[in-house]
Amino acid sequence: MTERMTTERLVLRGWTVGDAGAALSSYGEAEVARWLAPAMNKVSDEAAMRVVLQQWIAEDERMLTPAGRWAVELRQDGRVIGGATLLPLPPDDEYEIGWQLQRDAWGHGYATETGRALAAWAFDQGLEQVIAVVRPANTRAVATVRRIGMEWIGETEKYHDLRLQAYRLRPADLDATGQR
Repeated sequence: MTERMTTERLVLRGWTVGDAGAALSSYGEAEVARWLAPAMNKVSDEAAMRVVLQQWIAEDERMLTPAGRWAVELRQDGRVIGGATLLPLPPDDEYEIGWQLQRDAWGHGYATETGRALAAWAFDQGLEQVIAVVRPANTRAVATVRRIGMEWIGETEKYHDLRLQAYRLRPADLDATGQR
């Protein structure tokens, strides 16, 4: 079960099938989808998004590890502005954090706030580090992982069959940002 988290401006909560329209506004938006794993580029309408959400909800219910998928909503009005993930990433099953926000939510610090909240929660669950993998051309994501306090550890081709930059964050790194 995905645990609810609250930050200064956001609520991270489990997805519901009723969130399909809002989820599609993130995952179906071309400027967002271009940076996602190739499998997510197949979500083109609300019906397809509902199916994806049903799968995510079922998978999250079965997870025994500190992992999940969250809807990200604004505390002030409850509007869903995107999603966030903390999932084991094969082949090493390191825990990857990620965020996928609607384009109109960009530039407000919500991704940084989401990433820090996910990392703090992961560390509270006993994880010793989290990673993020970013396409090198995704300059917005690179800037966000740096604001979170993540350290660049190199480039790799072992995830998603893509050449990606890998970043990691440990509890002391998050504590050093003063945001824990």
